[in-house]
Amino acid sequence: MRSAVIDRQTAETDIHCQLNLDGSGHCQVSTGIGFFDHMMNLFAFHGGFDLVLEADGDLDVDDHHTIEDCGIALGQAFKKALGERTGIERYGFFLLPMDESLAEISLDISGRPYLVFNCEFSRDQIGMMATEMVEEFMRAFAFNAGITLHVNLRYGNNDHHKAEAIFKGLGHALKNAVTVSSDRVMSTKGMLE
Repeated sequence: MRSAVIDRQTAETDIHCQLNLDGSGHCQVSTGIGFFDHMMNLFAFHGGFDLVLEADGDLDVDDHHTIEDCGIALGQAFKKALGERTGIERYGFFLLPMDESLAEISLDISGRPYLVFNCEFSRDQIGMMATEMVEEFMRAFAFNAGITLHVNLRYGNNDHHKAEAIFKGLGHALKNAVTVSSDRVMSTKGMLE
């Protein structure tokens, strides 16, 4: 079973993350930020990952530290759960429509972290989550998981739909990339890091 547990404590947040890559999409999330919890539930369900994510953060300041640190912890859990990455497909791609919005997620579990994020939101917040935190979460996750991640919102009008398409698409693209299909490392170098 490819799973990991990460506990991350700082002066700003206390995060507990349990991840099973070979799960059934069962998710238990409690961060104090309702819309972010919703996005994490969608991500886990569509990725087929079992996820426990609990956060106690300085929400009296704002949502930044909590969401960014959840991204860090989840990225670390992915990296740990993947281990040597032997046999994984490595690449993932998914186009996800959500009503009028269409998100394109392309990723490479290469060990070389990078983020390209092309999505504009029209409002500052969705519920209690700042829309700018979608990009910050993706960056924290990608850099700590060792993933090259490209997020392109092709079009859309409703900010809720845009965010939902991105998180669902990320789950699907990762599900494809972590699928074990051989007994070798998918690199001519013989290693992914």
